Amino acid sequence: MKRSYLILSIVLLSSLLLGACGAKPADTRDSQKGTIAISGAFALYPMMTRWSEEYQALHPQVVFDISAGGAGKGMTDVLTGAVEIGMVSREISPDEQAQGAFGVPVTRDAVFPVVNGNNPVLKELLARGVDQATFSKIFITGEITTWGQVVGDPGNTHAIHVYTRSDACGAADTWAKYLGGTQEDLRGIGVSGDPGLLDAVIKDPYGIGYNNLNYAYDMNTGLTVTGSVIIPIDVNQNGKADADELYQTRQEAQQAVASDIYPSPPARLLYLVTNNKPTGIVQAFIAWVLTDGQALVDEAGYIQLTSAQLGDALNSIK
Repeated sequence: MKRSYLILSIVLLSSLLLGACGAKPADTRDSQKGTIAISGAFALYPMMTRWSEEYQALHPQVVFDISAGGAGKGMTDVLTGAVEIGMVSREISPDEQAQGAFGVPVTRDAVFPVVNGNNPVLKELLARGVDQATFSKIFITGEITTWGQVVGDPGNTHAIHVYTRSDACGAADTWAKYLGGTQEDLRGIGVSGDPGLLDAVIKDPYGIGYNNLNYAYDMNTGLTVTGSVIIPIDVNQNGKADADELYQTRQEAQQAVASDIYPSPPARLLYLVTNNKPTGIVQAFIAWVLTDGQALVDEAGYIQLTSAQLGDALNSIK
């Protein structure tokens, strides 16, 4: 009898061990593994952070190393092989394409003119808006130097303090393009990075600058960052800020860009760039960004591409 119990115990123990070994086999189906280094535009950095978090949750063996620094840095890093993906907030130039840069649009955003919340003529700016020609005379030609000139009040001689980006970036390139110039044409005190530029304006009651959508608005409240105000662009040049030119919330700004009410530029496409056509896990990640990853675009404060744009982008990387 004891021998029977012993045999039965051995059989049961063996079954349990085999069951335990077979209950959770190693998952070898996910072949995606490795590190993807990414650098570039501040404009795309918040979105890229969100995409990478979600993708890594799906593919734990894929690790991301992401840094901002401007679109110029992202392009240089890609072409020199320092990173696998560059975040670029402007069109890819023919010269960059000749060097091997392969760009894929992945989302949209826009650049907005920003002033200090204590600007001496803020009430008038919000009522009138500022047209393209006036912005150009502030940022490029330097013909307008006081806030009184902006609102037609000769008695107001408060000087305009212009701030611009010191790093090569898509925001400056896009803002300058809207004003009929290039980043090199922009006047002002150079400040590095989107956060730095906004901080400079917030600290200066007479300051004016420009910021990408996700830096101009607070991600938590959806309102403009405390201490700053987005100046309406008088697109139709009627001398007043119409309701569809005023964007107090991030959602209103997103809708204006999505419906093409906000001019382009300064609305623009944002790109992921690789050195030649992407392959391996980089290709798989970008394909996911253009498909499932688009579900995260709106909540992250960006604007989805059209179905046609997404289809063309996806076909281009195959």
